[in-house]
Amino acid sequence: MPEKNGELADFLRKARGQCDATRAGLPADGRVRRVPGLRREEVAFLAGVSADYYARLEQGRRIVPSASVVDAIGRALELDEAGRAHLADLIGLDSTSSRPRALPVQRVRPGLYQLLAALGDVPVLVLGRRADVLTQNRLGKALFTDFERFPAARRNYARWMLLDDDARTLFVDWEEQARVAVQSLRLEAGNDPADRATADLVEELRGASPDFGRWWDEHRVNQRTYGSKRLRHPVVGDLTVEYETLTLPGDARTTLYAYSAEAGSPSERALSLLASWSLAGPVTAPPPRSR
Repeated sequence: MPEKNGELADFLRKARGQCDATRAGLPADGRVRRVPGLRREEVAFLAGVSADYYARLEQGRRIVPSASVVDAIGRALELDEAGRAHLADLIGLDSTSSRPRALPVQRVRPGLYQLLAALGDVPVLVLGRRADVLTQNRLGKALFTDFERFPAARRNYARWMLLDDDARTLFVDWEEQARVAVQSLRLEAGNDPADRATADLVEELRGASPDFGRWWDEHRVNQRTYGSKRLRHPVVGDLTVEYETLTLPGDARTTLYAYSAEAGSPSERALSLLASWSLAGPVTAPPPRSR
């Protein structure tokens, strides 16, 4: 519990520092702001709670606000949907246990494998908890990488993004994509802070990637639901793909990511060429890149 309270305190301080007093509609009081963001008492005022109550919450004291108070604090801190969900997780509105534990291994239903095979012309990744790659179809392997070449315990999208040199080369906007991966893992860690595997992954990435440590300490969260990725692919060259996510019924912690390109665009033609290339033989690691 103390570790979780420390996470809550850190998140509240970072979120408060990112707020804008003018945008929040607070009157100018003539005092010079030595640091950016809102003061504690201003957050308390906007949320409709006492300054002492909010201060104790930000200090990580063992108090559990009601859902309505959590919602009010989220509005005061200008949190988006992912940020409010993360706040609720850290406060423990739905928490049952904070003791470290190993969660059951996620399995992919046979019907999902059939669906991926049917979506032959659409690159697909299926991610589970903490962005573990549960499976992917042939074109998903060709577009990104074949995660099956890694040991089962290391098939993780965030680990690949942060630690694999091929990922850095593949994504034109690698820093933006890697930062989002870290923010998504932050959200996941708050969702189930007692998951031992998530804690182990965070510790590994902290030790191996200075970028991860810096972005993790910003305590920003992000929920990937749709977006775009700009790639410099070793087989078909530059292309941009859009992605949409589908959460599977009966398993809210398993998400299908489907990628497509704008109709009639050079990116669509590149994706079609990649599909033909992937059908020519087994999809393995892409050809070596010229240095």
